[in-house]
Amino acid sequence: MVLHTRLTEMLGISVPVVQGGMQWVGVPQMVAAVSNAGGLGILTAFSQPNPEALRETIKETRRLTDKPFGVNITFLPAINPPDYGAFVRAAIEEDVRIFETAGNNPGPVIEYLKQNAAIVLHKCTTIRHAKSAIKMGVDVLSIDGFECAGHPGEEDIGGVVLLARAAQELNVPYIASGGFADGRGLAAALALGADGVNLGTRFLATVEAPIHQNIKEVLVKSTERDTIHIFRTLGNTARVYKNAVAKEVVRLERRPGGANFEDLRELVKGERGRKVYTEGDVDAGIWTAGIAVGLINDIPPCKELLDRMVREAEEIIGKMDSLRKPKAKL
Repeated sequence: MVLHTRLTEMLGISVPVVQGGMQWVGVPQMVAAVSNAGGLGILTAFSQPNPEALRETIKETRRLTDKPFGVNITFLPAINPPDYGAFVRAAIEEDVRIFETAGNNPGPVIEYLKQNAAIVLHKCTTIRHAKSAIKMGVDVLSIDGFECAGHPGEEDIGGVVLLARAAQELNVPYIASGGFADGRGLAAALALGADGVNLGTRFLATVEAPIHQNIKEVLVKSTERDTIHIFRTLGNTARVYKNAVAKEVVRLERRPGGANFEDLRELVKGERGRKVYTEGDVDAGIWTAGIAVGLINDIPPCKELLDRMVREAEEIIGKMDSLRKPKAKL
């Protein structure tokens, strides 16, 4: 048995699970492991220093898998913004035709991608933003609830209501993101009208994830209470792991008079966050994590994780079906 959805059909994958773009993590070994396991691996374009490096990363990924994979392009405020157009053109020229987009003002890039026959999966945190993305021509939406790692938007809408609203309002396939880590979550997402799920935090705790073993073990020991929101006062909320640096950022934001980005710049530098993954020091910098961390109990290979998720989801769907009984005759 397989879980066949509009997502699996559109993308040519066998498991309705997408590995969302993750800075410093969406690299060839991670992406190929997810794609080879039946899901959709996503390369993070801006983990690479320039478009030429992205080209080489795409080629390396193709040496590791013959299955579909995509590239993530995220538009967010940055200390040193990348040349978005050059990265996108490089991926298109390397014959990538699946893209995950996220962030502000993606219209021009989405238009270019559609002109080049690409499938576009766009991340949204509200229904109104999802409707705007549909007008831009996206093919699939990732509906990100308040539970998600990274940027959950500013309206604090949890996934259950957001996904149910998506079922009422949207006319394109969508996947569920935020709080998903196992087969129970996959089955729940399908019941809420989604065609699959997006996993980020859960994939950090896999054998193939290119991060320090200590961080993987920290994730296993953590609970759903071990994340925190930063940048709330700046209108750019981000859910991150609750470490010493994140707590200091929040302290500065809450002090009399608050804080601006310049006050926080040194604490939140990307180079510091990368050291978390390379050196295994949980307090080296800011690193994103969603509350799904509370559902992580082991560090399996990606294939084992996805096989288990499908098996669990199928079992739960079967149990749900068994609740239906013939109506008693009076």
